[in-house]
Amino acid sequence: MLVLVFLAFVLGAGLVLGAFAAINKVPGAMAQRRLEGRLAELSAPIDEPDKTQKKLVKAQKVGPMPALDRIVGDTTRGSALGRWIEQSGTKATISGMLLAGLGCAIAMMLVAGAATRAPWSLPFGAAAGFAIPFMVLRFKRTRRMRAFEEQFPEGLDLISRALKAGHAFATGLKMVADELPEPVGPEFRKTFDEQNFGLPLKDALENLTARVPLLDVRFFATAVLIQRETGGNLSEILENLAHVVRERFKILRQVRVYTAHGRMTGYVLLALPAVLAIALSFINPDHMNMLFRERMGQMLLVTALVMQTLGFLWIKRVVKIEV
Repeated sequence: MLVLVFLAFVLGAGLVLGAFAAINKVPGAMAQRRLEGRLAELSAPIDEPDKTQKKLVKAQKVGPMPALDRIVGDTTRGSALGRWIEQSGTKATISGMLLAGLGCAIAMMLVAGAATRAPWSLPFGAAAGFAIPFMVLRFKRTRRMRAFEEQFPEGLDLISRALKAGHAFATGLKMVADELPEPVGPEFRKTFDEQNFGLPLKDALENLTARVPLLDVRFFATAVLIQRETGGNLSEILENLAHVVRERFKILRQVRVYTAHGRMTGYVLLALPAVLAIALSFINPDHMNMLFRERMGQMLLVTALVMQTLGFLWIKRVVKIEV
């Protein structure tokens, strides 16, 4: 028992020290890498026709199985998955995601079979493992969309100030692309490049709304297109839109503060049975093994898992308030 406690202490201390080192070192290393990449772009020779031609064509990511990318990408679900990958900002491909899901499914199926020693657990383990890469993809996409939404008012203010200074709208897009970080800067860079290479502004803005499916971005594109057709003070419109977005975020943060107790309750109730099961496995292993070996215990585990999931989703639904 003392050996297990010591190993748990060493593992916990290692995780804390590793997380502390990652928090301190990783941001600096990433900033240095971005700086080196930017300097390499600026110092690249001008007269290279091959590289120029590549920049004019949209780059297609090639996965480990290009044929599978083409076949699945032509379907409705495949194209939706491709949009999710693009919106998440990852360098994955459709075939890469499917292969990762297959690998996780096999691993989780083996783990579930070894833990429960029951045939019925194999499909559940495979389904849970196959969903893991897509859950990670959804998490990254949601985080990137939230980051875009928080930085978007700064981009609107930058375009508004550029218009007040007498610059063209395209110049404002370029300023946002140059000044703001990921994800706003690269997305506006794509929009600027598309209209700079001859694509109509309407199509470039529609592509932006497709890549970033946010209501504020649709408002921005609609305001720009209406101003192009009917005229008006676009700078003032963008200022008002930036103010509305900031006020909505202020209200959303207040709502998150008010619902923090309910969300924390959901997390605690979800983690409590798993923590108690692990603790009882060390305290009384024979008592816990009955849940995995006996038929009644396996049914109770499945029932508890389903009820825990439904309860967590219900609590999450209750504390979620649309603003």
